[in-house]
Parts: sequence; C-alpha cells; structure tokens
Amino acid sequence: MSSTAKKLDGRIAIVTASTDGIGFAVAKRLASDGAQVVVSSRKQKNVDAAVAKLKTEGLTVTGMVCHVGLKEDREKLIEDTVSKFGGLDILISNAAVNPVFGPVLSCPEDAWDKIFDINVKTAFLLAKSAVPHMEKRGRGSIIFISSIAGFQPFSALGAYSVSKTALLGLTKVLAQEVGHSGIRVNCIAPGVIQTKFSAMLVDNDDVRNKVLEGIPLQRIGQPDDMGGLASFLCSDDASFITGENIVAAGGAQSRL
Repeated sequence: MSSTAKKLDGRIAIVTASTDGIGFAVAKRLASDGAQVVVSSRKQKNVDAAVAKLKTEGLTVTGMVCHVGLKEDREKLIEDTVSKFGGLDILISNAAVNPVFGPVLSCPEDAWDKIFDINVKTAFLLAKSAVPHMEKRGRGSIIFISSIAGFQPFSALGAYSVSKTALLGLTKVLAQEVGHSGIRVNCIAPGVIQTKFSAMLVDNDDVRNKVLEGIPLQRIGQPDDMGGLASFLCSDDASFITGENIVAAGGAQSRL
C-alpha cells in the first residue's frame, strides 16, 4: 500500500438510512477513508440532498432510494450496487423506528411488529442478501447499529430497547456462521447522540442536564463520533475483531 492510500480504498459499501444523523456521518467517514459508498433512505429528495452534499466535499458516493421494510427495495439496493460496482464489501445496517412511547406492556401489537420488522428483521434480511456477495470477494464487514438501550433499557422506550438487544444476539450468531468466509460481523451501540431521534432528550435543557449526569465525558455524542468507529471496524485494522458489540456512549453505564 502506498503512503497516500486510504484504509478503505477499493471497498464497496452500503449504508442504510444514511441521509441524516448517524447513517450520514458513517457514510461520510467511509467515503473519506476511500470506500465507494452507496447512501440510501426512503425518500428520493433526501437521497439527492445527501449525495450532493457529500460530493461537494469531493467524496465518491452514489445514492439509491430504499425503504428497508420493502423486499423489492432491499433486493434492488444490493443487486444494483453489485451490478454497478462489481461487488460488495461493507454493509452498515442503520435503519430503525420507534412509533410508540410508554411502558412496554402498553405497546400495541402493530407497533411492536413494526419495531421488530424494521429494527431487527430487515437487518437480518439485508445481511442475508449481502453475505453471498461478500463470500465471492473472500472478505466482508457487516455492522449493525444497535443502542446502549440494548444493554440498559431506556424508560418509555421498552419495545425499541428490546429490539436493539436482539441485534446484539444477531451479531454474535452471524459472526460465528460467516467467519470461515472471511466476513466479520460487529455491532455499534451508540449512547445519546445529537440527532433528530434524540431531540426529546437533548433539546430540553433540564432533560439534557439529567442525561449528562450519567455521561462521564460530560457531553452529548455527535454523529461523527460513530463514523470513525464504523470505519475502523470495516478496515484491516480490525481484521481480528468479530462478534463484538461495542458501546460508544461517553462512558455511560451499560454493563460491567
């Protein structure tokens, strides 16, 4: 490798839900580190805006509409990426929803189903579709974006928290099954990050101060804080790391 080569040169990456927040920051960092990145989300206008913004920074990205809950969208995302770029090396599964707040026992069945369909089932199905293409390359990196709530449930986000716990288990199982093919599977569990999703926690000063009491680094995380970690896990620097659920939460308590 030449001294000017970037650590993800030659890698083809898909990042779901990547037109804003953590997904956008991850896509930006992977592209900055040399990967050819396909960004995606449900709305064409958001995809176009994200691609335009990243291209103004000189990054090599393309975009595609993908509602991860739709089988045809998921398959098109994978197949069109492979057809256009010749393969697939990296999958970052970031899409998630939470349509309900309150005690877990008050969660309606349809809301429970939607949370698990998008947060868990589609992550599994995307990985299932991606693995055969990675096997052809003799390598690959899959990263699921979970949450610290998967370890320590957030109050009023019970069903969401359980769905994020499920991703921790999916990471362990899949890593065992595909490791022999040179494919690594890891999971990032962010803490409280400044995004639209966390607005109710970080935009109210009283709530924000309460949150900060539990974060030793005394700041709310930024989406870019997740980008570097994702890029590291996709790179050869992490070539012996798989099956790991890595908390990135400023020291917030999650486990021993």
